[in-house]
Amino acid sequence: MLRFISLGSGSSGNCYLLYTENDALIIDVGVGTRMLKKRLREAGLSMNNIHAVLITHDHADHVKSVGAVSKDYLLPVYATRKVHVGIEHNYCVRHKIAPERTMIIEKDVWLQLGEFRVMPFDVPHDSADNVGYKIEAEGVTFCVMTDVGHVTDRMKQMIGEADYLVIEANYDEEMLTAGPYPEHLKARIASPLGHMSNRVCGNVLAENATERLKHVWLCHLSEENNHPELARKTVEQVLRSYGIVAGKDFLLDVLKRTTPSEVFELE
Repeated sequence: MLRFISLGSGSSGNCYLLYTENDALIIDVGVGTRMLKKRLREAGLSMNNIHAVLITHDHADHVKSVGAVSKDYLLPVYATRKVHVGIEHNYCVRHKIAPERTMIIEKDVWLQLGEFRVMPFDVPHDSADNVGYKIEAEGVTFCVMTDVGHVTDRMKQMIGEADYLVIEANYDEEMLTAGPYPEHLKARIASPLGHMSNRVCGNVLAENATERLKHVWLCHLSEENNHPELARKTVEQVLRSYGIVAGKDFLLDVLKRTTPSEVFELE
């Protein structure tokens, strides 16, 4: 059986784990190594279960510990060429990835990583590059897309093909507008290369989800411009306006920013 756990989801660090009985891969390593090992241990897992690292993009909250983890556990790190260059130049990544563990991936090209079949696809964001991942294992299709400036037709296709989906609901539009951020930062967040709001997330789900979708997790919530219950309620309200009932048509959960989720079984 395929299982999923979030080990952190937000600006203080993002990290997700997918695993089967015999294999595991980690998506982004934006939490500290000690915290990562502690959270894995609490879930009954260890770093020794993991055989590959996938990176979405080069911002610190997604890659802070990737070099250290790769070095300590001899793990290959899969990312686009531009993301690898961004990691190399990111001063927050103190331990760089060794050349022999630097694995270049191409968007829209399948790769086989142990028991996992992985398809990277483009996600617009103001990083060196950014991808989402469609991952197939144990007869299940899992998809993750975070740090979403705007939604492309390719991303809509991925949502329609997902059984399980992790998708960004970063900010509430009113909270962002009325909040303390300087205007240039507000503009950056709301731009086509920034982040996705709760309302837009709800619309995208409503317009592209199919009957195969079983569970959605809202990820990467802003601490200053969002709240878990607000994100959930906003998305639920938008879905309901389309005749879709969260909890009935598919499950909807909000991933915590700084604490692990429960272990979810993906059947």
